[in-house]
Amino acid sequence: MNAAYLLTEIRRNFRAPRFLIFVVAFPVLMFLLQTNVFVKADAADHAQIAAVIMINMMTFGTFAAANTSGARLALERALGWQRQLRLTPLTGPGYLAGKGLSGMLVGLPALILVPVLAVTMEGVHLDAGGWVRIFAGIWLGTIPLVLLGLLIGQFGTPESMQPISMLVTLGMGFLGGLWIPIEGMPGWLHDVAQIMPTYWVLQLARPAVTSDMVVSLPQAAGVLAAWTVVLGALVIRRYRKDSARV
Repeated sequence: MNAAYLLTEIRRNFRAPRFLIFVVAFPVLMFLLQTNVFVKADAADHAQIAAVIMINMMTFGTFAAANTSGARLALERALGWQRQLRLTPLTGPGYLAGKGLSGMLVGLPALILVPVLAVTMEGVHLDAGGWVRIFAGIWLGTIPLVLLGLLIGQFGTPESMQPISMLVTLGMGFLGGLWIPIEGMPGWLHDVAQIMPTYWVLQLARPAVTSDMVVSLPQAAGVLAAWTVVLGALVIRRYRKDSARV
């Protein structure tokens, strides 16, 4: 993978106002809104509930960032940029890896800013092991979400990617428990939530702050690994099919 290409991808994202609003500002604002509207300041479990909301918004921010690479890929396909890249030393795997890694790296602002607010404004305090589990779990759990964005980008057009990305991000966020507390879901909706990779990303981090409605680490990691293998295979297959047309 070319380091200069990766740096270029990251810079392009941070120069886009829409990216800064949806991926950086939106999770921060929603965290502040939810903790101030839905959580009583004098409640005994205020810090714990705020920590759960923190994890939800960190996951949403990384998921939204993961979709940015797919939108960029769709645009480059439409412009013929992928064909031009095949004439350079940048390989197909290097191209896809650069897209995927940039999708993970641009999610770091949400992973950092939301916890800073949680600690300084909502009294969330965890031990070192808890923070490591939250950061590593959400960031590494983003891998299948990045691959999902890349897969969508290889089918979508520049015009269709924005509504598709919004629908996927908000829909899977809603059904996966990012917006509705998992504990408050009816049984049938909780069953639907378990189909979503976003649900399992939450399950990597939630045990650091609550014991309610959580599963074991091996189970969550295994489900996300399966998503990663399947989506990765589909991304590679679709890219090779596109390449064969040239």
